[in-house]
Amino acid sequence: MSALTVGHWPGQSWDDLLRLREEMEWPEGSKVEIIDGVITVSPSPANQHNVIAEKVQRRLYSVLPEDWGIYQTLSVAVPSRLGVFIPDLVVVPVVEAGVPGTYISAGAAELVVEVTSPSNAHHDRISKPASYAAAGVPLYLLIDRWAPGGPKVTLFGEPRGDVYRVLSACKFGEPIKLPEPFDLEIDTSEFPQD
Repeated sequence: MSALTVGHWPGQSWDDLLRLREEMEWPEGSKVEIIDGVITVSPSPANQHNVIAEKVQRRLYSVLPEDWGIYQTLSVAVPSRLGVFIPDLVVVPVVEAGVPGTYISAGAAELVVEVTSPSNAHHDRISKPASYAAAGVPLYLLIDRWAPGGPKVTLFGEPRGDVYRVLSACKFGEPIKLPEPFDLEIDTSEFPQD
């Protein structure tokens, strides 16, 4: 199944988009995001996708302070970009994740990790990093299984406006290092490539 988009009507407000996302009945197990003002419904990810997220999550737990958490289904919002995303992983202080509601401000995140799927690769490469940068998320890790030229991992940082600087990149099979406050090397040779 590919991603399904629900149209955006001119003049539709942030509140209208949130209400539609919250009140509609979506297919069970699907991921419902707002990307550039358009509601996008994606199927649950493939097993290989989940294995990659789990391997990164396991490594991150080894370096996180007790008062930070790693979440797989936490919605993060960037109202200025008409976006609500559900990253594959988001690292955020536990106190921020515990606020009432159905999402947190993306600016509360310390790290966002997205693993591409065929149906969302474009959004993970273009729309989402622009929104995360605009929100001031310090680090964005893109694990792109569907990258032209073969699977690769790119670490973005130093956001300015809606643009990140590429801090490092590697092909699957090579290590990638996350800087402070993580100071962590991730071995991408453990990632499934099929």
